[in-house]
Amino acid sequence: MTHAPVPRRRLGTSELEVPLLALGSWHVYDRMHFEDIVALMRAAVDRGASLFDVGVYAAPGAPPVFTDVLFASAMRAAGIAREEYLLSEKLWVEGWDAEGGFRPQLERALVRVGSERADLVVLGDLRRDDLPLEDIVESLAELHRTGLVRAWGVNNWSAGSVQRLIDIAAATAAPAPAVAQLKYSVSRRSIPDGEPFRRLWDQGLSLEASDVMEGGYLAGKTSTDREVGRDPGGIRQRIIDDVAAFSALAAELGATPAQLAIAFTLTHSATATTLFGTSSAAQFEANLGSLELLERVGAGTIRERVDPFWADRGLVDPEGP
Repeated sequence: MTHAPVPRRRLGTSELEVPLLALGSWHVYDRMHFEDIVALMRAAVDRGASLFDVGVYAAPGAPPVFTDVLFASAMRAAGIAREEYLLSEKLWVEGWDAEGGFRPQLERALVRVGSERADLVVLGDLRRDDLPLEDIVESLAELHRTGLVRAWGVNNWSAGSVQRLIDIAAATAAPAPAVAQLKYSVSRRSIPDGEPFRRLWDQGLSLEASDVMEGGYLAGKTSTDREVGRDPGGIRQRIIDDVAAFSALAAELGATPAQLAIAFTLTHSATATTLFGTSSAAQFEANLGSLELLERVGAGTIRERVDPFWADRGLVDPEGP
């Protein structure tokens, strides 16, 4: 049976087009059997969900991690050529090099993942205020000029900081940030749906939705043994308490909870891609049903029906971190 490929959308004001669905790697591949990773990679590329977020998720002083190394090895085992997929790398402001900017960090990451370039780089959370944003924009412009990256964005930055990046890029004729990767789900909506980021969407910035299943809770689980991301607003218990009702709504709509969770993120007009983790090719194939659900039910109805599960309403500043 032949399936239509996952649709693509332009990423911000860049020339890069990305699939509407993308695969994340945080605490995913290191929990899987290697042959299952290979099958997952092959299925994702064959179906057109060929954007892979692969970062070096190791904090200074913490034990080393090898998620990206596993990814590279699985791609080779699956016989997937570099031109068949898009690579998104994370860069960390904490790893800024006073002489080389982001280049030394990116080059090390590319060695680990077995590639000469990244299609997209996303800057991790901004946790320091001693680094001029002008230097950040210039370093990324240099990476773009030399062909090491095609587009760049930020992860969980405030709307004000992103606006400064856009303004600096415009003043220096440098590539502007193309995407903001933000926590976005039926439960966490206040920042992407808020007025500060709406002004950025209106300027052409794209949204990459992440944490869309809250570590598995919005896939219908009431407990998980994997590490789950930060909990802005302290709403996680509310999310867990809502699992039964959310799962019932998904069943009423003829979908799984995971399909409904993903479909909701695609209702945002600025969404260029939704990032989710999956631990098997079968689970990935099932999650593709989110596209059919969106088409069958409609964006407006989905947003209306999941509104009761908006848990961070009024609890999180829409300006962002």
